[in-house]
Amino acid sequence: MFSTPDAAAGTGRGAWVQAMLDFEAALARAQARAGLVPESAAAEITRHCRAEEFDLESLAQRAVSSATPVIGLVADLGELVPADARPYVHNGATSQDVLDTAAMLVARRTLRGVLADLRSAAGHCARLAGEHRGTVMIGRSLLQQALPTTFGRRCAAWLTALSESTEQLERVFTTRLAVQLGGPAGTLDSLGGRGVEVLGHLAAELELAEPVLPWHTDRTRIAELAGALGTVAGGLGKIALDVELHAQTEIGELTEGSSGGSSAMPHKQNPAGSVLISAAAHRVPGLVSTLLAAMPQAHERAAGAWQSEWEPLSELLRLVAATAAGTDRLLANLRVHPERMASNVDLTGGLVLAAAASSALLGSMGRDAAQQLVKELCERVVERGTSLRAELIADERVREVLSEQEIIRATEPGDNLGSAGAFIDRALALHEAGGNSP
Repeated sequence: MFSTPDAAAGTGRGAWVQAMLDFEAALARAQARAGLVPESAAAEITRHCRAEEFDLESLAQRAVSSATPVIGLVADLGELVPADARPYVHNGATSQDVLDTAAMLVARRTLRGVLADLRSAAGHCARLAGEHRGTVMIGRSLLQQALPTTFGRRCAAWLTALSESTEQLERVFTTRLAVQLGGPAGTLDSLGGRGVEVLGHLAAELELAEPVLPWHTDRTRIAELAGALGTVAGGLGKIALDVELHAQTEIGELTEGSSGGSSAMPHKQNPAGSVLISAAAHRVPGLVSTLLAAMPQAHERAAGAWQSEWEPLSELLRLVAATAAGTDRLLANLRVHPERMASNVDLTGGLVLAAAASSALLGSMGRDAAQQLVKELCERVVERGTSLRAELIADERVREVLSEQEIIRATEPGDNLGSAGAFIDRALALHEAGGNSP
């Protein structure tokens, strides 16, 4: 429920082991390009860097004694390759080089699917914003009815938040996922003066960014990744929460295309998709917090803080993948009920347009007198169960300064939407331009 098949596979231990082996193979090839390793040895190392050749359970058990799975992995890889290639396995690297680079590879492979789902979800938001540009609904603040808006305006807000958070995640994806290579103390001393050259070749082999220097205890990249994932999840959680609220029986403005039933109440159609998105989104901030808390790391290599990142990062990637895919499905099949939106706008008998009525009277009566008169008429609406429009039309003081047509305009929800349409246009233009916000 809290992942996707691709993300579950891409962040599982087999995927991590393969990512570590991808580093080892790329390291050998990078050093071969620099003339430090024979081409034949690099080829043999690459040939055996396949996770299916390794006993993952044995690696897991042996990792406990050294606080890293890399030592056992390197030992096993050395046993697999011919004797003449063995000295070049893991040459110049340290365990953290392997795992940090593996983390970047695992993140990159998972993020491809996440970003695709986010772009698709944004497309659905844009479609809904356009289709419901004129679908009037009541806006709510502090869970109470406020002023009229449109469902298109709500969808435009979803779209903008989704576009901006996706843009941030794409920036991390394209520029901040970097290779790690520094050796035991971040100097690559065993490679002599060729360390920077090998670093460049390694980045090219793995198609990761080349850092200025090793980032063993500079966890800015991990923090940026965590923050971007957390921001995306928060925006998706907002969409799910809105759907949950609008799907309440008493409101009934939205329903999911395939809502879930109840084990005890056959009549219920629960917003199951939104519930799963919300549940995943609620778990994300704690994982982001754990990764941010791990940022202060001692000296050149951490004792515990770095190791604390691995599982929270995997879980974070899975949860955000689940929220992105779930939101894409939710929006693709979302059912909108304009008739319920219209009836909910009329629920108070037009009282939500009291401010608009006051504004219409303002020029002729002055602010205080206009507001006092409208307040009096609002009280009549509540007492008599009528509507604000009817009371305005019936009041002689109002009819002295406003025509019936002017009263109708002042109390027509669709005529009191301010710049809602313009905001929708701006959101759609941003989306069509590729989501690059100012």
